[in-house]
Amino acid sequence: MTEPAAHPSAPGAAPASAARQTGLLLAVSTVIFALRPAREAATSSPGLWLPLVRRIRPPYEGQWALPGGPLGLDEDLEAAAARTLRATTALAPNYLEQLYAFGTLDRAPEATNAAPGATDRVVSIVYWALVNADEVTQSSEHSAGDENVAWFSVDDLPDLAFDHDVIIEYALWRLRNKVEYSRIAHAFLGDTFTLAELREVHEAVLGRSLDPANFRRQIESSNAIVPTGKRVTGTSYRPPKLYRYNQAVDPVDRGPLPRKPKP
Repeated sequence: MTEPAAHPSAPGAAPASAARQTGLLLAVSTVIFALRPAREAATSSPGLWLPLVRRIRPPYEGQWALPGGPLGLDEDLEAAAARTLRATTALAPNYLEQLYAFGTLDRAPEATNAAPGATDRVVSIVYWALVNADEVTQSSEHSAGDENVAWFSVDDLPDLAFDHDVIIEYALWRLRNKVEYSRIAHAFLGDTFTLAELREVHEAVLGRSLDPANFRRQIESSNAIVPTGKRVTGTSYRPPKLYRYNQAVDPVDRGPLPRKPKP
């Protein structure tokens, strides 16, 4: 088949009718980021990880790919992205944000349709989201024993099918730009957090250390977070303050578009 359905044995397979015109197939893919410590050092600083699925049929059989699948004729784009993600990884993020459309002419050169020798052009609409530790745990339990689903550090990715390396690189660029001006880091944290925990998220996303004093000044002047009036309990020395994000700001800027309920 084509780029979609990296793990077609999972439940929730694509609808029988795909959004296809002659020579054109529309697909959806998802890039999901989570913060996880390195496997070899559970106490180390966290880094960015993402789930991949192994393709079990040509083209690129045996290679890893982003979760995805063909768009059904009766599906919204976001609903299709949520369906394929849930079927392969059991992840169901609170939001999915459209990242970009990828459609270079040679991105799926081996894809063929029913006509012998004819080549499909595959256009993928890619969505992305961030998930927290609890969601990662749920996904890992779902895929336990399934060698075709695994989490990888963004710093140590395997060879990927199609142009999925380009997609991930673009998603990382978007995330690193967005974390400095939006409340997107909230997805990695609980409802309340310390400034040190928030700084740790920013450092993991940006891939560099941040000066604690400068970070505090920048964050407190941004009005992105507000103090809760509470402090961390159970510490023996000067417990740090707890903060929460300003709820007036949505993690996904949809402009005038209405927010759709989760499928």
